[in-house]
Amino acid sequence: MKMNINILTKRLSASIILITLLFFSCRGTISENNKTRQEKKRKAEITSPTGIELKLIPNGYFLMGSPPNEPGRNPRNIGEEETQHSVKLTKSFYISKYEVTQDQYRAVMGTNPSGFDGSSGKEPAPREIQGRRPVECVGWIDAVEFCNELSILEGLEPVYTITGGNIVLNMNKNGYRLPTEAEWEYACRAGTTTAYNTGAAISGSTGWYVVNSGDKTHEVGLKPPNAWGLYDMHGNVFEWCWDWYNEGQDYDPNPVIDPMGPDSSNNAWRIFRGGSYYYSADRIRSAYRGGHGQDLRVGDIGFRVVRDLE
Repeated sequence: MKMNINILTKRLSASIILITLLFFSCRGTISENNKTRQEKKRKAEITSPTGIELKLIPNGYFLMGSPPNEPGRNPRNIGEEETQHSVKLTKSFYISKYEVTQDQYRAVMGTNPSGFDGSSGKEPAPREIQGRRPVECVGWIDAVEFCNELSILEGLEPVYTITGGNIVLNMNKNGYRLPTEAEWEYACRAGTTTAYNTGAAISGSTGWYVVNSGDKTHEVGLKPPNAWGLYDMHGNVFEWCWDWYNEGQDYDPNPVIDPMGPDSSNNAWRIFRGGSYYYSADRIRSAYRGGHGQDLRVGDIGFRVVRDLE
């Protein structure tokens, strides 16, 4: 009888443990399902108090980079820098629908540094609005400072701590920031795996580049958006991203989750993406990567901004 009681006790203990595990497992599943439902309730598009329009980008997986046989890949012969690898982005995020415009930059920073400022010889194309051309001649640090100022204006917590030349990113803050390189490419592709989010090729009707730009920037949003409602991801101006860039250094080919790029750069360069009005089709592909010094200010580099879900 004593042995039977022990056996019964052990069985009861095992049953309690199993029920407990199932309870917490179910709670975890319920929690994940609730999170998914909450994200589905988020507005697909929002407009910030200062007029920045943002689109909701769902979390997910994608292949970052390009296949070796993609036309236009590696035009500079400086090393394979686009090796395809699996990337998982675990969080949805908002990204600005358009490149930051000159009017928006002026409203936040009080100045317009753009080279294409509407002065003689730099006027917009006919029927285009000058203030809606993308801001350019902004360095990477300028873009970071804009994000902080925009956050403060809208009562949000600045994402960047700037101490001299040292800039620290805190992803737990709710303000604006630059996209990571992975976020940028994921948003650009919008589910596509081709060289462009328009398919295997780009044309003058789907992007601003050397064949149709007239050697100048254009009002944002005049070409068709990608499948996620983002404009000018191919051409017009390059766009700064958060990540450091080491020229000639390829991606880690292994699958990665929420990559933030290298911890440092041997040449103190930052990534920019998307191509510009000045370049040919091969350099406005979804996977094309460029980079330069943080203080570089030229007439074909601008940026767009990101906000994380609260």
